[in-house]
Amino acid sequence: MNMTDKHIVAIDLGTSKIAVTVAKVNGEDVQIIYYRETPSSGIRYSSVYNPSQVNSQLVEALRIAEDELGIKITQAIVGMPKYPIRQESSTGKIADRGEDTDITAENIAELKNFAENLYPLQDEAKEAIYGAVAQSFSDGENFQIIENDIIGMTSDTLEGHFKIFIGKKTDLKKIDTVMNKAGISAIRKYFTADSTAKSVLTNAEMENGVALIDFGAGCTSVSIYHGSIMRHYASVPFGGKNITNDIKTECQISERLAENIKLAFGACMPEKLQNLSEKTIHIRGNGSEPDKQLPVKYLSEIITARVEEIMMAILYEIHTSGFADMLRSGLVITGGSAQIANLGNFIYDLSGYRVRTGYPRRLFSCQGCEGVNETSAATSLGLIMMASKEPEINCTQPGIRIPSDSITVPVSLEVPLQEEVRTTLFTEEEMGKADFEKVKRKKREENNLTFSEKITKFWGTLYDNVSNEKI
Repeated sequence: MNMTDKHIVAIDLGTSKIAVTVAKVNGEDVQIIYYRETPSSGIRYSSVYNPSQVNSQLVEALRIAEDELGIKITQAIVGMPKYPIRQESSTGKIADRGEDTDITAENIAELKNFAENLYPLQDEAKEAIYGAVAQSFSDGENFQIIENDIIGMTSDTLEGHFKIFIGKKTDLKKIDTVMNKAGISAIRKYFTADSTAKSVLTNAEMENGVALIDFGAGCTSVSIYHGSIMRHYASVPFGGKNITNDIKTECQISERLAENIKLAFGACMPEKLQNLSEKTIHIRGNGSEPDKQLPVKYLSEIITARVEEIMMAILYEIHTSGFADMLRSGLVITGGSAQIANLGNFIYDLSGYRVRTGYPRRLFSCQGCEGVNETSAATSLGLIMMASKEPEINCTQPGIRIPSDSITVPVSLEVPLQEEVRTTLFTEEEMGKADFEKVKRKKREENNLTFSEKITKFWGTLYDNVSNEKI
């Protein structure tokens, strides 16, 4: 690595995954050079609840990144939890500025800090302000002025109205605990609702009115934009992990097996599966248990029921926001669970809004970084986007490449997928060995296939035998 290279390291601590993203910065040129997702534990509803579990996984993820890139990571930017969050309104005012005094971007930033710092929290020992978004400004005579328009105006008075987003202080402290145990510091913590939206939504969508629904593993959130401003945010404690747990419970299988089945065969709207509704997933017993059969139609019914529950909660939040009739651009769905087949059609039938799947916009070059353009990477790229605006951020220092044999890599990451399989029967243990990353990679490769073709292709790649032997 060049001694002058600057890097931004973003860590997305998710309920089902830890994503490490590294961007190389050269002036205004930002290039994504590394992206990797690994399974996580110790995180619930996007908040750390067991720092020790998270720390062991994070240390491993960072070591792998350092070895591959030949850098030493000393700092990182991190996303704040998405749940629980409440929003309040706040007003800040600066009077007697002096007549004919121009309003500058620095004045706006000062007013925002003023509104944040003086907002009275219900319990300062337990709560923290995660962020603030300007809604409108006034110069004492004109009202409802947006930020871009008021900069450059002259006025003796400047007043701003803000949405304040408040979360748990302990959640932020636990992030610091995890980072410190991993030997790095959290140089910035960002409230990801706004950054994720701006990494996915177009300017026209935010101007005309749109709701971004982020389907995470632990929670699902909605960010509503109108007039290019985030007007409302809410989240519910249900997500992709609940769908996985439903499959696990109903089918009496392991959680990892349920997750892999969801990734491979998950679909909403069983009535739309056509001939696939007659297909059955066969799982061979391990000797003490009989073989199991899971009809694809029944699997779809399980998924559809939970998605409907989540969406009814989100649609309620959209209704109470006051912007339900202003979403001219409809809904955009992103996050790891946004890839469930027929999800967009199902949401359209429930809500009447037009729906599109939101992939990260091509804001940076990222050649060779597998998975960085998928919906699950939207939060990570949003973090990079925010940090790239702060030129003083540098998360690494030149380091000596760590020998690869000093890294403990899980066995499932070292074994290649089988090229072919001669049976469609799998033990629960065998199905569970289908590695998290490999299943997602195969799914990414098959994005252009029909759902039927995906299932057919998946039969040949699901079985991942550690001994590398064919069945």
